[in-house]
Order: sequence, then structure tokens, then C-alpha cells
Amino acid sequence: MSLRLSTVILPYRRWHEGGRAAWTRAEQLGFHTGYTYDHLSWRSFRDGPWFGAVPTLTAAAATTERMRLGTLVTSPNFRHPVTLAKELISLDDISGGRLTLGIGAGGTGFDATALGQEPWTPRERADRLAEFVPLLDRLLTEDTVSYEGDFYSAHEARNIPGCVQRPRLPFAVAATGPRGLRLAARYGQAWVTTGDPQLYEEGTPEQSVQALRGQVEKLGAACEAVGRDVSGLDKILLTGFTPDRGRPLESLDAFVDFAGRHQELGFTEIVLHWPIPDSDFAADEKVFEQIATDAPAQLA
Repeated sequence: MSLRLSTVILPYRRWHEGGRAAWTRAEQLGFHTGYTYDHLSWRSFRDGPWFGAVPTLTAAAATTERMRLGTLVTSPNFRHPVTLAKELISLDDISGGRLTLGIGAGGTGFDATALGQEPWTPRERADRLAEFVPLLDRLLTEDTVSYEGDFYSAHEARNIPGCVQRPRLPFAVAATGPRGLRLAARYGQAWVTTGDPQLYEEGTPEQSVQALRGQVEKLGAACEAVGRDVSGLDKILLTGFTPDRGRPLESLDAFVDFAGRHQELGFTEIVLHWPIPDSDFAADEKVFEQIATDAPAQLA
């Protein structure tokens, strides 16, 4: 299978001051999917402009025609399955069935406390995701859903006419732990990872590849446990969080080498951050565009 290249465009620019242009250009460059972060704010961008994921993707749907759209990733930190399902069905309709939902447990950043709650522990986040994903699956596939759980409830929630994509829009489940991998195996059409965060500061690219190989093997075991062939699950690497950092974007050859090593592990899609000056995602825009246009042929 050819390796797909996608991009993630952070929602930090006003739509008419560079936001729209980035999404339009992403489609022109041939990216498979244009993702954005579904956060209320994020890290070093917290004190600057930051816009909502769903309105941003709605606008992107109206200004693109072919490129898929998605979140990397949505989490229970500030989302509820009932209201999220309605927004996703609407966005899937507006985009003509081009939406993918990246979904994960979330973290301990700004999203975790913005609604006034204490940050959840890793176990609490996993508990919520384990209830969130199956309920969202039902909400996106059934006309009417009632449910009472430990964390979420739905009372005759109606989602007619459902998704354009059948039986529902695809889930890309971000996970590295056993419970999350089981959710990916059971409900995901794709799996997402950023690598091993413990290697980011002092690890080596070789150690990162080994860690990712281990994650892929665990995903395979989780799929086998539910009677699913892991080859039917897309495997997505969101770049920028491995020890390689920005080096793969320094040249076309550097990227092809990086991507090839990860393609050998079974990854089917690599996601690049759209260049942002003076940030962790700074990159030469000409090289970035060359990678987008020329690398796929070398990785076919």
C-alpha cells in the first residue's frame, strides 16, 4: 500500500488572515487529509489566538472539495458524546462525507481544567474514553439512543438522518495503552500514535522506531483478541513528537528516509504539521511543499 501524506493545520490564524489560504493550499498540494487539533487552547499557543475545531473544519469543508478533514484528536476533556454526535453528523453532511474523527483520552493541559474541574488521572481518562467511544458509536449509527452510564447519559437522543458515510464516519483512535488499543481494535477504522513521549527529550530515532514497532505489535495483539485482522486498520503517525523532531522536514531526502523507516513498520499515513514560524513546528515552506508533492511517488 502506498503511504499517504496528510497535514495538521493548527487553528491559530483568523480565517481571512491566512487560515483559509492554508486549507486551500493543502488541498492543492495533494494531502490526503487536513486535520486540526480539537483543543480549547494548546501549550505555547495558550495566550494567543486559537479557534474552535468544528467551526474551522466546517469552513474548511466549504473551501475544499476532495481532501478529507479530521480532528487530531477530540477527547472527553470538554466534549459530551450527545452534543458531539450532532456536530459530527452535521459536519459529515456539509463535507460530503469527508470527515474522520480522531479521538483519544486527552491529557492534563488547559483542556483538562477549563471547565473548572480537577484534572483526571490517567485511569480516570481511560475510564471515560472507554464509555465515550462505544456511546458515540451508537449515537452515530442509531436513529434514537437512550443510555445511562457512569459518566455519560443519553435520553432518546435523535440523530436523523445519520452520517453520510455508512455505517458512520471513521474513528481514528489515538492510543498506546492496553485499554485504548482495545478500543482501537474494536471501534477504530484507524489507529493514531505520536510515538513514545518518554523518548522525546533524550531518546534516539532508532529507539523511537523500536518503541513504535512495539506499539504496532501490541495493536496487532489487541486486534487478534477481538478476531480482527490488524491489516484492515490504518496506522497513522502524527509527527513532531519523536526524537527526530523537525529533522525529517529539512529536505526531501531526509523525509523520504524517515517515512520509509516508518512505512516498514506498517504505517499507512504520516501527518506533518503545517509550518508555523517561531514555533516547534517551524519549517522551510518550500521544502515542505516539495515533500508534499514529490515524496508520495518515492514512497509508493
